[in-house]
Amino acid sequence: QVQLVESGGGLVQPGGSLRLSCAASLSAFSIYHMGWYRQAPGNQRELVAAITSTGSTNYGDYVKGRFTISRDNAKNTVYLQMNSLKPEDTAVYYCNGHHFTSNYWGQGTQVTVSS
Repeated sequence: QVQLVESGGGLVQPGGSLRLSCAASLSAFSIYHMGWYRQAPGNQRELVAAITSTGSTNYGDYVKGRFTISRDNAKNTVYLQMNSLKPEDTAVYYCNGHHFTSNYWGQGTQVTVSS
């Protein structure tokens, strides 16, 4: 059974940093495109950052220059380094992995940015 398990969320003050991790029990993890999405109450789920199987990255305009996505194929893990956090970054952050018709989601980790 495929599992994506997020960790690293929590409460942080504005301007602070957090690092999210997503450990994936995917065989052939390296061929999967991985991404982080977020959903705030009352909002639709939106893309935060994505990284392809070859390492190309893409970011939502609202996080460019502040967040960095990376992956470690040896550890089957994808990371999201979040710096200069703002209250509007508060949301549940979800990890996603997809390859052709296979599409998997984690259960999410809460990130709250508040003083």
